[in-house]
Amino acid sequence: MKLDDVLISKAITEEFTQDFLKFMEVDVAIVGAGPSGMVTGYYLAKKKKKVVIFERKLSVGGGMWGGGMMFNKIVVQEEAKPILKEIGVNLKEYKKAYYVADAIETVSTLSSKAVKKGVKIFNLISVEDVMIRKERVAGLVLNWTAVEMANLHVDPLTVRSKFVVDSTGHSAEVANIILKKMGRKLLTKTGELLGEKSMWAEMGEKFIVGNSKEIYPGLYVAGMAANAVFGAPRMGPIFGGMLLSGKRVAELLLERLK
Repeated sequence: MKLDDVLISKAITEEFTQDFLKFMEVDVAIVGAGPSGMVTGYYLAKKKKKVVIFERKLSVGGGMWGGGMMFNKIVVQEEAKPILKEIGVNLKEYKKAYYVADAIETVSTLSSKAVKKGVKIFNLISVEDVMIRKERVAGLVLNWTAVEMANLHVDPLTVRSKFVVDSTGHSAEVANIILKKMGRKLLTKTGELLGEKSMWAEMGEKFIVGNSKEIYPGLYVAGMAANAVFGAPRMGPIFGGMLLSGKRVAELLLERLK
């Protein structure tokens, strides 16, 4: 078979453009394709909601790839076991209620299952601003990560969504955009981002699901960003809370999208 270089380029360009146009208006736009963001997307798409995830980096998975200190194993507790079982990740019981999973298998399986359910993931795209309409988040302002890194003066594009989820991890980037643009407006006890505390797995896991909720009209927070917003500890390489947080946000959004 003779291959045509230009035809290959056309196929990539046309198919990407069609996807991008299709997902410029969605039910939920998620910022960050870490474990909590992908779990949120998976459970929303499972219920036939139109979901897009924008990931700044080349790869998805956030910090899960590296496990603990580059030992690519992760731990989940009993409560989170059903989520990984549902998507087909192998688990080994290390001690009672402590389960170990391969980090590479977990990330690759989760991303595959989310995409196959209908979630569209765009990597190498950064969120530089949000759309605010009538004191409510109504979408995202996007640019290529390469443009951001090179500090080029290139105007962004926008996408519209009914809801936005900040799952950007420790940095809680979307929440910080709201603070920068709107002042002390977050739904925390001070109106500000309280900042994550030092690592304490037990307490971090205890609070993360409760912290996974709406933090500004139209904006929800999931994963480590939730504890960063509400001032709870980080939890290190136990990922059950991250998965449960993503599922919780999906459940809350499904109620709102009825």
